[in-house]
Amino acid sequence: MNKLILILALTIISGLILSVQAQKKNLEIKTESNNSGEKIFMKQADRSLALIEEAAQKISIKGVAIVAFIPGDVSKTWISKMKVVGNLTTESANLLGIAYTKASEMADTHKDSGSGVRKVLSGELGYQGGLIRKVNSGYILAVFSGGSGEQDLEVAKIGLDWLNKFY
Repeated sequence: MNKLILILALTIISGLILSVQAQKKNLEIKTESNNSGEKIFMKQADRSLALIEEAAQKISIKGVAIVAFIPGDVSKTWISKMKVVGNLTTESANLLGIAYTKASEMADTHKDSGSGVRKVLSGELGYQGGLIRKVNSGYILAVFSGGSGEQDLEVAKIGLDWLNKFY
């Protein structure tokens, strides 16, 4: 009887150890994947912003561009870069503030800004001009604020398409 209890105890302990090791391995893989996503973002963000700037200049709009990477499936943290393309503000608008409202809406919904998938929350404006894409290690997004919604989308798409090639 004592041998049976000993064997049962060892089996349970072995199972628990294997379970903990598997969970640790899964966490390491997830962390490694997120870190590689951040490394890709940091390597490509400046070029993405430069492409957005070039596209905005071609259609004669000025404003603010933002690109960001959200690691994982839930928006808990992100890394971003911003570039002023001519103007940070106008006489009546803070273009950086507007760009961040677009980005914040996307961080919550994981949908393009102004998608209308839910009511606009306080602090958001519901404007178009931000695009978000799911990638293996999280989400990438690109935003422009300074032109019409359609113009903002057009130039943001160029930057997002550039980033997306690397994920």
